[in-house]
Amino acid sequence: MSICINTQTPLVQFLRPAEGHLLDEAERDGTDLTTLKEGVDYRFSPGGVTRMVYPLVRRLIKDGVIDDAHWIALNPKAPATVRLGAVTLHNVTIDSETMAGYGEVKEAIWGRIHDITPADPHDDLFWTEAFSAFSYYNRITTERIQKLDEEHDFDAFYVHDFQQMAVGHMLGTMKPKIFRWHIPFDVTVIPDEWRSLLTTYLDSYDEIVVSAERYGQSLEALGTRTKVLRLYPFVDPDDYTNPSKEKVAATAARFALASTDEVALLVGRMDPIKGQDLAIQAFADLAADYPKLKLVLVGNGSFSGSSAGLGLTKSGEWRAHLEELVRDAKLEARVVFTGHIEQPALDALYERASFTVMPSVREGFGLVAVESWLHARPAIVTVRAGIAELVRDGQNGLLFDPAKPGSLAKQMRRLLDDASGTLRARLVRNGKLTSKECSLDAAVAAEREMLTQVAAA
Repeated sequence: MSICINTQTPLVQFLRPAEGHLLDEAERDGTDLTTLKEGVDYRFSPGGVTRMVYPLVRRLIKDGVIDDAHWIALNPKAPATVRLGAVTLHNVTIDSETMAGYGEVKEAIWGRIHDITPADPHDDLFWTEAFSAFSYYNRITTERIQKLDEEHDFDAFYVHDFQQMAVGHMLGTMKPKIFRWHIPFDVTVIPDEWRSLLTTYLDSYDEIVVSAERYGQSLEALGTRTKVLRLYPFVDPDDYTNPSKEKVAATAARFALASTDEVALLVGRMDPIKGQDLAIQAFADLAADYPKLKLVLVGNGSFSGSSAGLGLTKSGEWRAHLEELVRDAKLEARVVFTGHIEQPALDALYERASFTVMPSVREGFGLVAVESWLHARPAIVTVRAGIAELVRDGQNGLLFDPAKPGSLAKQMRRLLDDASGTLRARLVRNGKLTSKECSLDAAVAAEREMLTQVAAA
């Protein structure tokens, strides 16, 4: 089986080289990624594309479920094609003016679906000039897919997330098309003016995959006729290292964490949706009572906000706002912003953490909780995350409602006051068991069955 994958975020972001650097020669079609150096020439994009989609493709190829894969993504600062074993990456570029319009619409849809921007300003979104840019991007992506299909005769198309939802509608083929909706979906926040176009797009697919049961129920309430399947997002445990004590100590020293400090760890891109402001407020409420407690915020911008990506500014603006909150609370010495860090350092911070916090206002799923469980750390999880349907409060995690003031601080206090360690041990033990439901092994079995059934239909 040969499949075509489409995402907005690329698997690999290319770093701008110094003059005469290797990548200067590599900016031709057919670049072999193995000839370049990670961290110097390129980096893997942070987030679900790297953590989830790529390990799945890699395993499906290894297991013989698919023979090869072609992956199309928006990547304006990359070679046209890049080879990575049996996966070929195809990078789409659009001009800066179109990029601006596309970004405007993408952010508007994102904000409304996450219920962080008012509905009224977006009621006429699909009639704006900016929406023409959004449609154009989907159009040229579709044309690239169609051309590749003529060359490789794909057996199925696997399209990921809302930015690409028009692709299925534009793709003139009877071959199977699967759409994976990664972000939350609550029909009650969708403007009435959007519903007809959304259902038109979604009904062009043969199957829609969602991350939580309630998202599937919301899609059905919207009126889509397409079959909806719930598959939990996942990680590959083999992608995580068990750092040595020396590595953990060195990483802790790098971020001024003393051996006696209690560490609350928050991992997530700099975005209002991630709720870092709620964590800072909860920490401020607890700081006087727990003088050894520190809050560590890991993350930078997404692909949309990075200089190697769309160049949107929201991540920098949000971090500046968070830093101001910290200064106002006079907690500069106890709140650490790490920015983007590589996986080995992140693994070390998980090992150093006392517990993790995921305070998102809304969250499509929340693989950070799974990462916490893999590192044997208790996780405090927002009820607004898809993964919350797997969490039993006090058994495998602690739940809180970000809409209720003091809710997060109360759960943090439960862990900080757990002198015997009984609660922490129970959360870690049961969390480890729950993580198996979000493992690559479980996902491969489910995805294999789905691909086989869709291709045979």
